[in-house]
Amino acid sequence: MEINVVASTKLGHISSKEEVLELAGKMSNICYTKRTAEDIFNEDSNISINRAKGVIGNGHHSVSEHPRYNYVISDIPKILAMVLNNEGVYTTSEKSARYTKMKPTAEEQEKYDKWLQIFSNKIKEEYEEKFVLYNTKFPPKKKTPEEAAKIQIEKLAQENARYMLSVFTPTILGHSIDARQLSYIRIWFENFIQNAEDTMFNKMLKPYMSEFVEKTCEQAIDEIEDKKKRTISMFDSRENRQEFFNECYSVNYKGSFAELAQAQRHRTLRYTMKFLKEPEFYVPLIIRSNEKLVNEWLSDISSLVDRFPQGMLIMINERGTYEDFIQKCSERLCGCAQLEIALQTKKTLDKYIENVKETNKEVYDILLPYSRGARCMNGWHCAAPCVWGAKETFTRKV
Repeated sequence: MEINVVASTKLGHISSKEEVLELAGKMSNICYTKRTAEDIFNEDSNISINRAKGVIGNGHHSVSEHPRYNYVISDIPKILAMVLNNEGVYTTSEKSARYTKMKPTAEEQEKYDKWLQIFSNKIKEEYEEKFVLYNTKFPPKKKTPEEAAKIQIEKLAQENARYMLSVFTPTILGHSIDARQLSYIRIWFENFIQNAEDTMFNKMLKPYMSEFVEKTCEQAIDEIEDKKKRTISMFDSRENRQEFFNECYSVNYKGSFAELAQAQRHRTLRYTMKFLKEPEFYVPLIIRSNEKLVNEWLSDISSLVDRFPQGMLIMINERGTYEDFIQKCSERLCGCAQLEIALQTKKTLDKYIENVKETNKEVYDILLPYSRGARCMNGWHCAAPCVWGAKETFTRKV
């Protein structure tokens, strides 16, 4: 076997539309050629480009998946990154609101800073000793156990305070996508801009979609039409979706925008969302036992309702195969996972197991071991020990 790289991403290089079409044309020639690979890739560029235009114009768009664009998009609102990520065909690197501080509006910043301090104090009060002991047992490099514990507490405080931030908060996104998918997304965005109802949310989102369409026009392939009449996958047009559990499953649950953004990382699962009839908000577990703080939290986050905070609850539908759900369990049933999604994954697992207990014994037996608890109790070997351990994965409050 001989393996040769015929095209690859090159730092600092922006492929022209002609280069994209040339690669697509050469790749398309493989399907029916009697020539060698060497002959194909030494073919005259214009012949390859014309072939690509013809093949794509006839509706065979897959050849344009070979060329890829690597974007770094600054000041993209979190929600537009979520819309892009929900389409599944992508590679993404995004600035994390769990681990870094963002740049929200002044009103959001005030609420964020307030709750960052409250969460820091609450986590310190309840878990500082635990973190110090952990870092004493597993000493960090160049930091005392107390210094390391302080940083860990701050990160968890950020993770909870970010629920106050709008889904329109700007972030930085590294997004790699093939030429075909880029062209489709631009079509779907244009369709959304023209046809989606002008709700407050959509009015805020549409200008960003327009800007994306405008600024990617140089890379779009004009010959591509989406004759399948697809639309953006994230926003659910259905009034009600049924739940079922067998070889495949469908489950509905309330979750925050922040949880949905985490769930989208599981690209083999399908996610849709719709707004609740009346606004509801996620309340972090670390404050739930304190009625005064809960009421204060709900007052503060509901004052930002017109900005659609990441802690706003939405109705999420999740669908896929049991095999792909197991992959989700292998990542999310973990003390390092965001608490909200870890608990929801456990809840979905329990529901799945209960529903196939009498109807599909084989799937039941496959899923049952995952109900033991954290993934490390089911054969997963972590690169580093966890501060929570298997016992506290689902009882922790942060």
